[in-house]
Amino acid sequence: MNPQQKEFLQTAAAQAKRAGHVFPEMAACEAALESGHPDPVTKVSIYGGSELAREGNNLFGMKEHRHNAYGVMVLPAHEFENSAWIVTETPWEKYPDWASCFADRMGTLCRLAGFLPHYAAALAAKTPEEFVNQVSQSWSTDPGWHCRCGMEFIREVDAKAHEVGHASTYGVCEVIPGLGRALKVLSIYKACSEDWNATA
Repeated sequence: MNPQQKEFLQTAAAQAKRAGHVFPEMAACEAALESGHPDPVTKVSIYGGSELAREGNNLFGMKEHRHNAYGVMVLPAHEFENSAWIVTETPWEKYPDWASCFADRMGTLCRLAGFLPHYAAALAAKTPEEFVNQVSQSWSTDPGWHCRCGMEFIREVDAKAHEVGHASTYGVCEVIPGLGRALKVLSIYKACSEDWNATA
């Protein structure tokens, strides 16, 4: 993890805590994934580097709300639908600052928990890992693959390779919406877990 990424995570976690997020460090890791943009030279993710994050302080890919408070930006969205990635022009929330973004994200989870069971389960989670696994199932369409042996995969090609030796015992891997996102967020969380523990 490079200095820019560490600084982003520390700042984002502080803003998430200020906004009353149930798991501020995990929320910071979610924001890092959602707002990341690859450096054109190194290809390393610049957390907060997406146009939506830079111009709209939107760290979570929050789409336009019915009752918008701050304004919108229209940018392309990549969604996984009917077993394929598609691109659509989408209106996104635009925030005055990160604190407003984190507060709106937490408010959105609370407001929709009565309609989306995964949000309710996320808010009731006992661990940050349980939180991100639950929230991602409704927050994201990014799929992951789960084998009954306990292994999980971000890439379908890896799941298929795993099935070669395990399908006779465990069957084929199950595609789970949002699991790909959860696994990516957890990889960021694990990479900075020593820093979180040092500041706890």
